[in-house]
Amino acid sequence: MNQPLCRIATRRSPLAIRQAELVADALARKPGLSTELLRVQTEGDQMLDHPLAAIGGKGLFVKELEQRLLSGDADLAVHSMKDVPADLPAGLTLAAICSRADPRDGVIAPRHKTLGALPAGSRVGTSSLRRKAQLQARFPELQFLDLRGNVGTRLKRLQDGDFEAVVLARAGLQRLGLDRQITQTLEPEECLPAIGQGALGIEIAEDHPHARTWVATLHDDATATAVTAERMVSRALSGSCQIPLAAHAVCTGAQEVQLHACLARPDGSLILRAAAEGEPRIAGAMAAKQLLEQGGADILAELGVEGYA
Repeated sequence: MNQPLCRIATRRSPLAIRQAELVADALARKPGLSTELLRVQTEGDQMLDHPLAAIGGKGLFVKELEQRLLSGDADLAVHSMKDVPADLPAGLTLAAICSRADPRDGVIAPRHKTLGALPAGSRVGTSSLRRKAQLQARFPELQFLDLRGNVGTRLKRLQDGDFEAVVLARAGLQRLGLDRQITQTLEPEECLPAIGQGALGIEIAEDHPHARTWVATLHDDATATAVTAERMVSRALSGSCQIPLAAHAVCTGAQEVQLHACLARPDGSLILRAAAEGEPRIAGAMAAKQLLEQGGADILAELGVEGYA
């Protein structure tokens, strides 16, 4: 009798494949289950000549994978949770959120080591409006410039001299075995992480007969609780890559979190901060409300964002 085959949809970047392999390796330990990676080219991976905020945001990295789930060509998809929009398409659900890796950002500055040591005018590459806004406010003498592409591409541009430093997620560098190149780790107080950063999500079709059971043991309650609070902030503010929005939660007990969030103007001229504790969805809604009341509504209006709570 043939054993069941779990087809795992993933983006084609080396980091995405590595993350899918981590899930596949865990599933392969289950008796009688084999796995296969389905490498999918996403729109976001093809459009590398424009800033992410200008071409539609994080959904561009998951849409094609979700189409494979809905068509039945894949059994599950593995995502970086920071790439997953707050609302999923009808018929799909997150069946598991895996244990979180380090959610912080890392700096790679081979010569000067830290952002504070960089000479005025130094070029710092990052793809994130969230990072640009927070770091521009802390280091107004530096240039924070757009840098897209996979991790290898970004590191090569640093090596080629296009930048004096780059800022990347520590989790991705760790998963690729490149974390020794990190010269500075940015604490949340210095640069609040992206919503869901460091966590992997496993998305499935709601009516799949087996996928939820296959991935049940990969789910981490503490990570899911924290990420739920962060995603609630995004949902309440219609968050996307067009908004310099950050949130980071720590699980403090059964279904309890401590949450910090910030919303900024893209140039870093105004950064609003909020904090809340309690049940994740309530804490997320409270933090979003604080940001709106402090002037976040004006920032969202300036950015043309509609539909926030």
